[in-house]
Amino acid sequence: MTKNPKPLGKNPVGHPLDDLIRTERIPHIWCSGCGIGTVFSSCLSAIKATEIPYNEFTMVSGIGCSARAAGYIKVDSFHTTHGRAIPFASGIKMAKPDLNVIVFSGDGDLFAIGGNHFIHAARRNMDMTVICVNNLIYGMTGGQVAATTPANAKTTTTPFGNPDAPFNLPLLAYASGASYVARWTILHVRDLTNAINEAIRHRGFSFIEVLAPCPINYGRRNKEKPLDTLKLYRENTIIKNGADPAIADVDFDRGVILGTFINRDRSTCDDMYEATCRRNSED
Repeated sequence: MTKNPKPLGKNPVGHPLDDLIRTERIPHIWCSGCGIGTVFSSCLSAIKATEIPYNEFTMVSGIGCSARAAGYIKVDSFHTTHGRAIPFASGIKMAKPDLNVIVFSGDGDLFAIGGNHFIHAARRNMDMTVICVNNLIYGMTGGQVAATTPANAKTTTTPFGNPDAPFNLPLLAYASGASYVARWTILHVRDLTNAINEAIRHRGFSFIEVLAPCPINYGRRNKEKPLDTLKLYRENTIIKNGADPAIADVDFDRGVILGTFINRDRSTCDDMYEATCRRNSED
């Protein structure tokens, strides 16, 4: 495993995550007040805490603001096409079953154009960790309505308010067959880091939704400043591990449920492939 960084220049010590960050690509592209950097930092901290050698990890992303994370991590990483992060990750996992595969992307990439891939990877219980940064909108492409945009929220494509109901992501993950499902916000950094650590160690399809502000394309149109969003995360969330995913709608008026919804053992895609295909091919 890569050792902790040595002291750099006049600084007494290097940053504790320098050994995982492509520092030559910093500063990053994320806007002031955006929550993606916090989620990315939690992911790196969780990877480090596992004490698993870095060459046993790979990160895959699709397209979008969150998906840029794959370009900043110092492990083998893949910045793939829009909505196709999970198929790429599935291929990597089946070719290299010993790798710890992390998909890091946004709600638009994973649940709109990529929604079908998410459903079937969860159904097959692919052994990977999927981290969804949910900022309730298409942040990179102009602030269009997303599959997670709250009802009545304003976007560039719904200037009078979103007429549709959004996905309940924990419920969708559970119903599709995911064996680990959790949700946190960027305000709950320690809980989020611990959940990612737990998800990496879990055998099966692990899904973590992370609520994060988009001050430019969501907050500005809905008159919600970043600190207002953080206040919602602090005052209008309820930590309830083991809660029924059916009540996990993102409804801040009622209170948003956080925690680990599902953590169960189930045969993975690799297990079933070995038990079915390889065994029968040898008979």
